[in-house]
Amino acid sequence: MKNIVKILFLACVINASSCTNLDENAYDIIVADDFYKNKNEVISAVLRPYTHANAWISPSGQDGWWRPAELSADQLAWPTKGRHGEDGGKWKRLHYHTWTVDEGGLNNAWVLMYWGVGLCNSPIDILEKSDVARMGITDAEKNEFIAELKLLRALHYLKLMDLFGNIPITTKAPSSAEEPLPLPSSTKEVFEFIEKEILDNIGSAPKLTKSMLGRVSQASGYAMLVELYLNAERWSGQPRWDDCIAAADKLISGAGGGLNGAMALDPNLTDSYVPTNDMSKETIFSIAYDYQTADFEPGFPGEFYHFVQSEIYGGGRTGNNGIVLIPGVFDQYNEKDLRKKEWFLSGPMVKFVDGKIVQGSEEYKGEQLVFVDYIRRAKTGGTSSTMSDGEENSGIRFNKYKLGNSVEGTVNGVKIPANANYNNTDWNVYRLSWIYFAKAEALMRKNGGRPSQEAVDLINSCKKRAFSDTDWSEAKYTTSTLTLDELLAERGREFIFEGFRREDLIRFGKFHTATWWDHKPSSDSKTVYPIPQQQISMNPNLKQNPGY
Repeated sequence: MKNIVKILFLACVINASSCTNLDENAYDIIVADDFYKNKNEVISAVLRPYTHANAWISPSGQDGWWRPAELSADQLAWPTKGRHGEDGGKWKRLHYHTWTVDEGGLNNAWVLMYWGVGLCNSPIDILEKSDVARMGITDAEKNEFIAELKLLRALHYLKLMDLFGNIPITTKAPSSAEEPLPLPSSTKEVFEFIEKEILDNIGSAPKLTKSMLGRVSQASGYAMLVELYLNAERWSGQPRWDDCIAAADKLISGAGGGLNGAMALDPNLTDSYVPTNDMSKETIFSIAYDYQTADFEPGFPGEFYHFVQSEIYGGGRTGNNGIVLIPGVFDQYNEKDLRKKEWFLSGPMVKFVDGKIVQGSEEYKGEQLVFVDYIRRAKTGGTSSTMSDGEENSGIRFNKYKLGNSVEGTVNGVKIPANANYNNTDWNVYRLSWIYFAKAEALMRKNGGRPSQEAVDLINSCKKRAFSDTDWSEAKYTTSTLTLDELLAERGREFIFEGFRREDLIRFGKFHTATWWDHKPSSDSKTVYPIPQQQISMNPNLKQNPGY
């Protein structure tokens, strides 16, 4: 079993379903208990925000941070496919940058993240003001818990800032419904708050070890600093490349600890994304799942999987046939790039159990399901290709994270037993490859966009896993071939599905200026989302972002 405190599952997972009720004022969402009777109750309160984070930071089937972070960018889309996926036009508005102040999805993201802030604030308050000896914990444990929670709260604010810019900062659980509603802070003030919270608490938080799987550690704090400083020019008005490099070096040197011994890049393309990825050396912070122990399972199948996908991989889960690659993204991978085979599903689909064809269930019912790199109504001879023109087979599919198989199967004539760790695959929020790329970019930005050999080596050390020894000499970067535009392209190839694409496009000045597929350039006001009108109605102190 994964080395994570059982109480996370026994006491918290049951409550995680409450994350689907979002008809509340986020500032009123607090933990009801005003004290903890024993150490188990303390740990339960400390761990509760992590099960909640599953709802907003990963592709969980809910409108959290992940959907607006990815579906507004140039790699992924949720097109209408036949009679499915229209969903009131919400996916089209994200894709075309035509969202409004009344988007229910953006309001849900706001509430989910502020709810998570409240789940951090309440135990921080209680631990800071209570006699911890009667709770069965030491002062040292109390200080570690508080530091961990403050770092986790900083992560919530970092992602809130990423989406909405000018937001309120609340650090205390409200004591009554009559308490004044919070005032907004500027993006620069939020940036400074996050930076101070991390710097003030990172030294008191635990280092990353196996016992901290799925929890925020010193390593997580350094990763947050890397993201903060990488985007500092946008969020604070001043570039912080040297600080970005320094924070990255802390992780690379192992100063923040490691999940499985010394932190290092995983040796191949699958270690970070399989049901045993809790054994990864590369993971810095993840949402950890334990299906066998507590029925706590990843949410991403609902976002990505076809209606009959269980037949393809030999598991028990299917999905909404939703998110696919935007046409042409698949072709941005070299044919010799192993990621193109390992991380996606394309072409004719066959059953895991016996290799027989997988049949479609909609337009291609009774025919083999074939995932294609186009979006159009080919069944009826359609030539239009827009967000409205999909069929059930439209688009190359997600296969980066793998659930494993729950039944025995045959692949290329070889019997594959059922996977004992089926459905346990953790979702990475930060991994060491991302840190390497961030440091390389900071080095290049400092050097007028030109790569040093150190920057090239950092990117090549990650990219090398995607090519055979035979093909590597042709695929590797040099100081002549690694431009900033190529770095952005390689970031897209390496971190596809991981939540960073919108942030990258904004930093490179392309989010509102570039064209992709049927998406046309939008206004620079779209680099930040509107403050949800529902929140302004409940808190008149909030001010709408410019351009909305």
